[in-house]
Amino acid sequence: MSHIFPRHTKATLPTVSGGQGVYLYDQAGKAYFDGSGGAAVSCLGHGDVDVINAIKKQLDNVAFAHTGFFTSEPAEKLADKLIAHAPEGIDRVYLVSGGSEAVEAALKLARQYFVETGQPERKHIIARRQSYHGNTLGALATGGNEWRRAQFKPLLAETTHISACYEYRDKRSDESAEQYGLRIANELETEIQRLGEDKVMAFVAEPVVGATAGALPPVAGYFKRIREICDQYGVLLILDEVMCGMGRTGTLYACEQDGIAPDLLAIAKGLGAGYQPIGAMLCTSKIYAAIENGSGFFQHGHTYMGHATASAASLVVLEKLIDQDLVGRCAVLGEQLDAALHNTFGQHPNVGDIRGRGLFRGLELVQNRDTKACFPPELGVNKKIKAACFEAGLICYPMGGTIDGKNGDHVLLAPPFIMQEQHIDELVSKLDIALQKVL
Repeated sequence: MSHIFPRHTKATLPTVSGGQGVYLYDQAGKAYFDGSGGAAVSCLGHGDVDVINAIKKQLDNVAFAHTGFFTSEPAEKLADKLIAHAPEGIDRVYLVSGGSEAVEAALKLARQYFVETGQPERKHIIARRQSYHGNTLGALATGGNEWRRAQFKPLLAETTHISACYEYRDKRSDESAEQYGLRIANELETEIQRLGEDKVMAFVAEPVVGATAGALPPVAGYFKRIREICDQYGVLLILDEVMCGMGRTGTLYACEQDGIAPDLLAIAKGLGAGYQPIGAMLCTSKIYAAIENGSGFFQHGHTYMGHATASAASLVVLEKLIDQDLVGRCAVLGEQLDAALHNTFGQHPNVGDIRGRGLFRGLELVQNRDTKACFPPELGVNKKIKAACFEAGLICYPMGGTIDGKNGDHVLLAPPFIMQEQHIDELVSKLDIALQKVL
């Protein structure tokens, strides 16, 4: 009998025994192609000797020192490298242990910034429907996935949500993609005016929506208009790149492709590639200066923030992403994967949309391709596809509730950047086997 509290009490999972390259192995020796990198985490695959050696070396020096007493060389170097390649204006790095912590830190820093600058009336957070920003209470309150929020609603801070940029479902036939993007972005201005122009603290969004909507990218011009609105009303723009950042979409920071820079930025997952738990909140020099020249103290913290061993691992990950141009490789392989997906599933009667950027791709599944009608939720199509893929030796990330938290199914793919071209064929063929079996 296991004493582990699992994600699902009715599930019986195999025990992982090892991992090498793009594969994980169970105790029976079965190989699984890691087609989603867990949850878009394992960008370097498994068993990377350089990262492992960096961890061992750091353990020989010092594993951990509390940041209330010390900084560490790995943390300092990691921050330097992140900032050297960061969006314009981003100047400081706050290292934590994961994505939810990074989002929490961004929300709390945004609030403290306005308190320190004499605007304590700014308290409202606006986000988007069908977003996901983490499972801690602040991050969950910010996210717009109703299924995840429902039972915890009495505990959640009040936030409001505008439409996601969801071209496949919501663009009208009488408007261009750009017109649609502007219409949807302008919902932010309407909501700011409804709440009070001097009452809104921040707008939070994923540049490419991950788990909740399946690699959903914005249309051109959408985020530029969002940035304009935030600037006009003095609202801080928080971008959540926990899943889509760190090269996953083909640029180190996902927002690079939209030509904007946020005020605060959350990263994790690919930052550590799964070798150690790590995340980070990045902010502009302007926000940092408000704290530095005010109270001098960010009223927030975690025991393991700035962890030396996690930072040492992450620094090697970042060096590989940047110096060895695995980010560029991700962009190239992403186009090849997209072509293969379209070639195999482009006319599939139950695949309504194939979307994404880089090695961050999603397939939206439909019951009727012409009408875009989704499968009834009670069929559990996404769960059946996950099981069929796993049986075929493919790890992917299907989810339900794509449209509104209840209806709709999609499959999310986020394979390691180190995969070879032949692995694309393996991924697509195993996914095809699963879809044929279930659909």
